[in-house]
Amino acid sequence: MYLAAASVVQGVVQQIVSGLATGGIYASLALALVLIYRAMEALNFAQGEMAMFSTFIAWTLITQLHVNYYLAFAATIAISMVGGVVIERVIIRPVEHAPPLTVVLVTLGLFFAVNGLAGKIWQYVIKAFPGPPGFPQSAVSVGGVSLGIQDLFLILVTIILLTILYAFFRFTKLGLAMRSAALYPDTSRLLGVRTGWMLALGWGLAAGVGAVSGMLIAPIEFLDPNLMQPVLLYAFASAILGGIENPAGAVAGGFIVGVLLALIGTYVPGARDLRLAFGLVIIVAVLLLRPGGLFGRVHLARV
Repeated sequence: MYLAAASVVQGVVQQIVSGLATGGIYASLALALVLIYRAMEALNFAQGEMAMFSTFIAWTLITQLHVNYYLAFAATIAISMVGGVVIERVIIRPVEHAPPLTVVLVTLGLFFAVNGLAGKIWQYVIKAFPGPPGFPQSAVSVGGVSLGIQDLFLILVTIILLTILYAFFRFTKLGLAMRSAALYPDTSRLLGVRTGWMLALGWGLAAGVGAVSGMLIAPIEFLDPNLMQPVLLYAFASAILGGIENPAGAVAGGFIVGVLLALIGTYVPGARDLRLAFGLVIIVAVLLLRPGGLFGRVHLARV
């Protein structure tokens, strides 16, 4: 009986570790969603497709132009950030002060446009995306629990990304200006902050973070123009669960969603094919029971 119980615990811990790895991917895309929401209080439904397009750029650099993986990784982030700024300046700025529904419709249109453009350029054909060199495919065993080296890499990258963003928004003048422009736009304008460009930089930063998410998941899944669509749903669930205005909460929500999906997919019969539905259940449940999320704040207004 003791051995059976130990085996069950070991299996649960194994699924938690696996869930944390995939949760790191959801967390990074959820972080990108939160950055846009904090900047303009609107959800970017094209965030996943922008990440997918960036991942195809990385695939082209690595497999077609034979650029070093890590150099291509950094170059893709830079290209994505520039692309995010251009999208905000050209597509989003004209509707910046429009009702939120208008912005949602514009991002939905951007969703289909980016997906179609990727299909036109790279075709709707599944492609293999290389993993990071120098990280063996083998796993190490700790207490009977197998820890994949690449899984640890995913978790580490997510934590480093969050740390960099925290330091940027907390200790740099540009980061403080972006926070000020998002929270107090009118006051920031009076103080000389160019709020329009701060919003554009927010889009660029979100695009770069999304690119990291795409490049992390592509070696696990096969790369195609529909790669990020289920990931986007889980990222929405993560952001709403953690708090749509809280970057750290979104990251925590990503890890929680990853672990829950791993446990349910393993221990609930037939649930592996219903994980997308489970993501929707999380969104609806949080909106009904705790609209501010686990780590967010509920805004009350007197009527």
